[in-house]
Amino acid sequence: MNDDVLTRPRTRTKPKTERPKLHKVILLNDDFTPREFVVTVLKAEFKMSEDQAHRVMITAHRRGVCVVAVFTRDVAETKAQRATEAGKAKGYPLMFTTEPEE
Repeated sequence: MNDDVLTRPRTRTKPKTERPKLHKVILLNDDFTPREFVVTVLKAEFKMSEDQAHRVMITAHRRGVCVVAVFTRDVAETKAQRATEAGKAKGYPLMFTTEPEE
């Protein structure tokens, strides 16, 4: 028997790749921002069709809030911030926020 060769069992460690936690972007209704402007922002920032954007805007209008889309945290926060700033730039209180998806 050859004692020079030391055999060790090979242990493979699988890296646990957790999927990043997803965050919802939420549109908050207000009574001042024009509906058409909200639709324009949804189309521009969230790449929605006219129809999708209109449905999201109406849902927020009726229920007070509407989930716009779900992204990784960084993307969700960036999009919410940019959409909110688009409203501010026009003097509207348009507000988008984010929260972790359950």
